[in-house]
Amino acid sequence: MSSELRAPSRSVAFAIFTIVAGAIGWFASFELLTEYIKTLQNPDYVPNCSVSILVTCGPNMASWQGALLGFSNTIIGVAAFVAPIAVGVALLAGARFAPWFWVTYQIGLLGGFALVSWLVVQSVFMLGTLCPWCMVVWTATIPLFWITLFRPYAVGDIPVSPNAQRVLGRCYAWSWVVILVCFATIAFVAQLQLDWVSEFSRG
Repeated sequence: MSSELRAPSRSVAFAIFTIVAGAIGWFASFELLTEYIKTLQNPDYVPNCSVSILVTCGPNMASWQGALLGFSNTIIGVAAFVAPIAVGVALLAGARFAPWFWVTYQIGLLGGFALVSWLVVQSVFMLGTLCPWCMVVWTATIPLFWITLFRPYAVGDIPVSPNAQRVLGRCYAWSWVVILVCFATIAFVAQLQLDWVSEFSRG
């Protein structure tokens, strides 16, 4: 009985996490989109995320990296972050998804993670800036990817062998370590390249 009670509570926790992370990513993408539109309307407009030469989103939005598919990446974010919000709400309502759905959802998150990873490299090494709203998007995307990568296998939503389920269950339990390593790696590389600690200490 206790295991039956714990399983729904874990599903609720995952659903809430998915909704919150999706909402955070969506809001940051929406803010970037509105700031981008304002810069198109007024070339002299200073975006609200322009804190300094280093901490700014203007160069990112104006670069070709900011419009990878020929239109602003912010549109991709506004559209894509609806998915985790919808998934989380559906789970709270008691929905159970087929394995193919979870695989499709994971592929979508993989695409988001790959795009974010590429944008991190471009921002740090090519543009030399740290875009505040972009970093919020990174903060939402990275945990969404890693936690959703392991969870469907760990809880049986995608059937695997018992041994594989145990291994992936351990991976799921320790996914927060992988997430912290990702954040620490970004912070470390950005420090080596941009010395952001000095920038924030001056502020």
